[in-house]
Amino acid sequence: MLLGVIVACEIGFWVVLAAGLVARYPLRRPRLGAALLVCVPLVDLVLLAASALDLRRGATADVTHGLAAAYLGFSVAFGHSMVRWADQRFAHRFAGGPPPVKPPRHGWARTRHEWREWGKGLLGWAIACALLGAAIVWVDDAERTRELTNWIGRLSLAIVIWLVAFPVWETIFPRRARR
Repeated sequence: MLLGVIVACEIGFWVVLAAGLVARYPLRRPRLGAALLVCVPLVDLVLLAASALDLRRGATADVTHGLAAAYLGFSVAFGHSMVRWADQRFAHRFAGGPPPVKPPRHGWARTRHEWREWGKGLLGWAIACALLGAAIVWVDDAERTRELTNWIGRLSLAIVIWLVAFPVWETIFPRRARR
């Protein structure tokens, strides 16, 4: 059931985001659009409440509980960037705004970009791990929360791989502009 809530929240995120942008640009209702965009994080609160309620009712944590925490952490860390990304494209398409900003392709600007993105990933990791740790403490039953502990390890491995594969790699071997 929690997997269904995660999917519904992901769909809800994009629906609320699209509604806010449609109201802001094609419908020319910027205040309504801003109000809808402010509601985007409420979708995350629904997921948090559903996951906590499921654990509180005595469920044994499984992959979906860890996925919910990871989704929440990375949604908080990358949510603003995703809204800005979509807003730039909508403004360009429907309001005559400038073309969307593309990430740098090479040089130190690319390296800084990779470090900045990894920093957001690190924030998402920290939030997800804090939520997982809070759930482990809240449930207070090692047998029921073993999967949450495993998720902390998986997320930690993923953030280290990301660190080495992108920002560190770009720092050591920065991409050069084609001539």
